[in-house]
Amino acid sequence: MSLKAKLEAIIYAAEAPVTFEQILQLVRESVLNDGAPDDAEVKSRVRAALEELVSDYGASEHGIEIRQVAGGYRMSTKPEQHDMVRSFAKSLKPPIRLSLPALETLSVIAYKQPVTVPEINDIRSVDSSGVIATLLDRKLITTAGRKAVIGRPILYKTTKEFLLRFGLNEVSELPSMEEFEKLVADSFQSDLLPVEVGTAESSGMSVAPPPDSADLTSSGTEEPTSEPEPVLAEQLAPGEHDPAA
Repeated sequence: MSLKAKLEAIIYAAEAPVTFEQILQLVRESVLNDGAPDDAEVKSRVRAALEELVSDYGASEHGIEIRQVAGGYRMSTKPEQHDMVRSFAKSLKPPIRLSLPALETLSVIAYKQPVTVPEINDIRSVDSSGVIATLLDRKLITTAGRKAVIGRPILYKTTKEFLLRFGLNEVSELPSMEEFEKLVADSFQSDLLPVEVGTAESSGMSVAPPPDSADLTSSGTEEPTSEPEPVLAEQLAPGEHDPAA
């Protein structure tokens, strides 16, 4: 790759104006390997290549240019192209922001489609009618006929807009339920890191000390432990507060 191509890639990839010193540091090793005898020659070659690159982009056949901004170099559209760029920017669709209930409902439809609202409600355990209306307005879902059961509820499926927004070619590219569950499990496990004793002490958490021999009675046996508090037994009484009962 030529030196000019490297400079072009660096300036294009930089989010903020990149200075000459930053560019020099990045390409110094490769320029020395290409035969530059010392740092003075490296600086001279980089400056010459940079000036040539700026000149190339200044030609009328280019719609962008390399400008010096805030002490660095960056690419930007030429002033004569601003009207075209502004029209293009106005034609872009704004990013979609969905609430958690909307994302849950959309996920159910994506994996279970075609699916009815009652079926979605059974999975989510809440009414999803309002969320369905939002997803219809955003054109992320559409109707897919009616289900041949009593009441003939409307079926819903995802749209081409859904594929575009999520970068999919087809619905089959969605991760399988097994893959999705594994991702969720891995994420959950990463949030449950064990707390080291030293870490807990430094953070102000109380850590129960190990049993001391001084706690033993003179007969060599441990003192009998007290009965569990009634409130704990009451909380765990089957049939009252225990969800598993």
